[in-house]
Amino acid sequence: MSKILEGLKYSESHEWVKVEGNVAYIGVSDFAQKEMGDITYVDMPEEGDDVLAGEEFGALESVKASSELICPVSGVVVAVNSALEDAPEKVNEDAYAAWIIKVEMSDASQLDALMDAAAYKDMIGE
Repeated sequence: MSKILEGLKYSESHEWVKVEGNVAYIGVSDFAQKEMGDITYVDMPEEGDDVLAGEEFGALESVKASSELICPVSGVVVAVNSALEDAPEKVNEDAYAAWIIKVEMSDASQLDALMDAAAYKDMIGE
């Protein structure tokens, strides 16, 4: 059973979003990291990069596979979690503490297209 946190938004591509003001913290769900196995590398954009909802912003690599990261909201990257460069396994240890990027959102209404915890749980069949 995967850990799914209430109060976050979830995308169909298994990213989670935690909103603080106009900033979205974005990471991958516990379900996604379990499916990937041991994460060996996190490919992230640079601070200041523009990201678009529905577009790739990076990738996770594991011993089993490589998986694109799809941005759930549009905006500007205001921070990347540089701790993941040296310790990508933090995503496996706690997927919700290991945010990947912070985005200053250009259109907060895009959050309305994302799922709440209950809908995400239904989608993954848990």
